[in-house]
Amino acid sequence: MPSASSSVSDSGRPVPSSLWRDGDFRRLWVGQTASQLGEHTGLVVLPLFAVLTLNASADQLGVLRAVGQAPILMLSLFVGAWVDRWRTRTVMVLTDVGRTLALGAAAVAGLFGWLGLPALFVIAFAVGALSVFFDVAYQASLVRLVQRDQLVRGNSALESSRSAAQIGGPALGGALVSLLSAPIAAASSSLFFALSFLSIRRIRRIESTPGRLERPPRVWRRIHEGLRFVVGDTVLRTVCLASAAFQFSFAAVMTVYLLFLPRELHLSGTAVGLALAATGPGALLGAMLAARLPNRFGYGPVLVAAAALGDGVFLCVPALHGSSAVTVLALLVVNFVFGVGGQLVNVAVMAVRQTVTPDEMQGRAAATITFVGMGMSPLGSLLGGFLAEEWGSRTSLLATAAGMLLSPVVMALSPLARLGRTLPLTQNAPLTAGRSEVQGCE
Repeated sequence: MPSASSSVSDSGRPVPSSLWRDGDFRRLWVGQTASQLGEHTGLVVLPLFAVLTLNASADQLGVLRAVGQAPILMLSLFVGAWVDRWRTRTVMVLTDVGRTLALGAAAVAGLFGWLGLPALFVIAFAVGALSVFFDVAYQASLVRLVQRDQLVRGNSALESSRSAAQIGGPALGGALVSLLSAPIAAASSSLFFALSFLSIRRIRRIESTPGRLERPPRVWRRIHEGLRFVVGDTVLRTVCLASAAFQFSFAAVMTVYLLFLPRELHLSGTAVGLALAATGPGALLGAMLAARLPNRFGYGPVLVAAAALGDGVFLCVPALHGSSAVTVLALLVVNFVFGVGGQLVNVAVMAVRQTVTPDEMQGRAAATITFVGMGMSPLGSLLGGFLAEEWGSRTSLLATAAGMLLSPVVMALSPLARLGRTLPLTQNAPLTAGRSEVQGCE
């Protein structure tokens, strides 16, 4: 990979001074944005299909969400070790094709009345597994495509898209199910993956793959290197713990939330989609604030405050009753505030992780954090379904929403809270061959 001062890439192509004038980066950004929209839209389309069409119980909904999230726990570490040795463009293109076919099959089966819960479980698992490959690959791809001085801006753009899709995708999914029916909504979601495929396959720059050796270490050794690197860095270790606390509680919250809105508050699919859609504008505001607030107040204070505000606002939801305009307005405010806080946290955390991680460890560091954090989601979904079945959705929502506050508490009690306005550069020597010196600073 070229140095920050170099004007050409490894392939000899001039690198544009402006990131947005780089055609390959634009193709990656468009593809990643479309893929994230398809992924997070599908995460709501399939559960709503189960609830509204197949009359799934709370336990069944929890199992469905857990099945879709299980590949994160099962595959993340292996995928990180593999992606560090593959061309990320190939990984992303193949996963886009697979997810397009899976959701397309769900749409066809749904239209003909063939889509029952067992088939829905299979499709959810397939889409979840392929998404693990894509998500790790796109995070590693930027390091191989752009120069070091463009990395922060590139990560900010990609992370903003991912966060906006993670927060706004569910709103789009709810609206699609309400307006078009679940099978058509699934087909619409598959179109996002097709768009991602068309964009990413046009990337022309030849990637450097720093992990390729004549006799590469075994996959378990590479996984261990990634785990040891993340555990050995106090900042990344805290990110893992805070992410695990949030993802576990958030998965439980969303399982109960998707039951609470239509069944307890008697909201229509359109009203549910409208309420969730408020996270989109919130995410946009959060993206704008993320470019300014850390430089003014420091990354640590912004992370803690944004997490506390965005997570804590869900404690207001169990107090709502009925389907009046006041209830819908309150849900709009809750989701807007959550969008602002969630976007701020996601952008800041991505900047921290990318900055302190050496190039050849990017895939494994991303996969390790994903494994520890998102790997808790299946357990959270199961807990949410169990609590809703045993305690009722209102009490369960209050309990799981309170659990989300564990994440800002973990950050507040760690060195992450003391990060200033300037992030530290890579401090850890790499654990693989191919790099002998790493610059470090306080």
